[in-house]
Amino acid sequence: MTTLEVKLKLPDSLASQAKAAGLLNSEAIGKLLADALRSNAFDEFLSTAEPVEAAGVAPLSPEEIEAEIKAYRAERRSK
Repeated sequence: MTTLEVKLKLPDSLASQAKAAGLLNSEAIGKLLADALRSNAFDEFLSTAEPVEAAGVAPLSPEEIEAEIKAYRAERRSK
């Protein structure tokens, strides 16, 4: 676990609303950061769609996707 001290400058109304909503604590901010990281990863994933399509890569069948997922999970378990 890493301990960080963060100083924010927020408009008064936003700070009041965030405090009232219980968002100015370690757990809530950690969840907000995790959500933002997932969103960024998803956006990055989607940004590959056009180049892949432009390269003429054929889409995977549902069976191929399932096989890839199983292979990935097996690889993760073996580490």
